[in-house]
Amino acid sequence: MTDTMETKATPFLALDLSRLDANVARLRARLERLGVTYRPHLKTVKCIEAARHILPAPEGPATVSTLQEAEAFFAAGVRDMIYTLGIVPDKLDRVIALLRAGADFAVVLESPEQARAVAAASEAAGLRIPTLIEIDADGARAGLLPDDPAVVEIGRILHRDAILRGVMTHAGASYACFTPEAREAMAHQERDAAVAAANALRQAGLPCPIVSVGSSPTAHAATDLTGVTEVRAGVFTLFDMTMTGVGICTTRDIAASVVATVIGHQPRRGVILTDAGYMALSKDISTSGHPVDYGFGLVADMEGVAYPDLIVRAVSQEHGQIGLRDGSAATLPNLPLGARIRILPIHACATVAMHPAFSVIAPDGHTISEDWPIMRGW
Repeated sequence: MTDTMETKATPFLALDLSRLDANVARLRARLERLGVTYRPHLKTVKCIEAARHILPAPEGPATVSTLQEAEAFFAAGVRDMIYTLGIVPDKLDRVIALLRAGADFAVVLESPEQARAVAAASEAAGLRIPTLIEIDADGARAGLLPDDPAVVEIGRILHRDAILRGVMTHAGASYACFTPEAREAMAHQERDAAVAAANALRQAGLPCPIVSVGSSPTAHAATDLTGVTEVRAGVFTLFDMTMTGVGICTTRDIAASVVATVIGHQPRRGVILTDAGYMALSKDISTSGHPVDYGFGLVADMEGVAYPDLIVRAVSQEHGQIGLRDGSAATLPNLPLGARIRILPIHACATVAMHPAFSVIAPDGHTISEDWPIMRGW
């Protein structure tokens, strides 16, 4: 018997493929106009079938965040990948195995110590490991400042003993840019940091063929990417309430949602209970610092239309508590025992990682056409 949105056991992760395809087409067209290569980050979907709808070509280029992703996507035919987590020595054996198998696989680092480890592993293996230097564009996470002398020091180590592939950065601070002007300014700050580091390498007589930037907000906001060669982004494929809050999409663009069932009521507290707790939604609360806080997810009907101000207010392992946002003048909807809802995720990457598969919604809006496995592990 074919599963449907109304009969499949809940909670499950539903995927609207037409929305995913539209999201991908939107960004690809934008980057083509800006004259840069599109290198999507596959950590959001963690799924081979979904990746085939996202990648510019079957062999890539692609971005990954775990070696398990890299190995699985390589087995599926993806050849050109960047692994964006800072490399450590005990992971280099797996990197070398991918290179020997035929992958064009680059790692990322931010210190001379890491560069020396890559150089030593390259010499021991008898091959040169492609490597990018991570640049800090905004103080949000990792990387070196563009004018740090270590950029050139690392470049010299890699050029001599490995492969200096270029520089990369990620403007994570863009997730707190709530106006078009702020997003555009951050996109250009990200560009300027990467280009400055690339220029420092070139002025030292070193190659820098790749200048890689990317976050979903900056990818949708940049108007001039002069000096940049490629853009990486991932969450744009599915979108979520964080990206809605930032302002680069609407709830109608969100391609993945958690289908849940009403399992109880607590009228004295204004709470409806569902079977989607943090094991289905994650504990991500990224919109807690936004102008509008969506708790652990925004609640929609089975057509994907959001109920006014209805959010997942609290989660435990398998329970979700939905209710109205504080201060709302809306009325709690009548959702009887057994009613189904769709919960729009706060952070798609985190929610996807909680599920074994995407349940792909057929064009009729109700049938589950197939299940696409989601990979797990590191």
